[in-house]
Amino acid sequence: MPLMRRATERTAGLVRTVRQEQLGLPTPCAKFDVKDLINHLEWVAELFESLARKGPMTEQRSYAGDFPERAEGTLAAWSRPEAWEGTSPAMGMPMTALGHMYLVDMVVHGWDLARATGQEYEPDPEAVARVLHFTDQMVETGRQRGVFGPPVAVPDDAPLFDRLLGVIGRDPAWTV
Repeated sequence: MPLMRRATERTAGLVRTVRQEQLGLPTPCAKFDVKDLINHLEWVAELFESLARKGPMTEQRSYAGDFPERAEGTLAAWSRPEAWEGTSPAMGMPMTALGHMYLVDMVVHGWDLARATGQEYEPDPEAVARVLHFTDQMVETGRQRGVFGPPVAVPDDAPLFDRLLGVIGRDPAWTV
């Protein structure tokens, strides 16, 4: 939970500083421009709040510009111990796996947003290690479902975050 909170707060801080004229900029996540990425984050927050409460999958809605507020609801839902117990009725996966999926989104999409908008981004090293371990186990399933792209080669001695980005199909050297 502390890793989720720190990653969410970092990403929410980035979202708060995006200017209107930056919404159309491309991001390292090829299917999203900045506005689409923030809209995706809004949906992720709403979805994972519902899942933490053992609720249904939610539909993505139109961009509202309220990710930081939605994310607070997500964190509140996951702060309850029962959120981490059992299996998700909506997804049929262990709740701990869903918590990790949310953390992946916060860490990686925070970087996507920072890169696209020219902001500084330093992910929490503990979160990066946790997310890299999780994605190493789930990467093939993620690729089959279109969540991760083809791997990008990075040196074996690259920083952990660069290795994470490469595993999920991001180029750590991406620029606008």
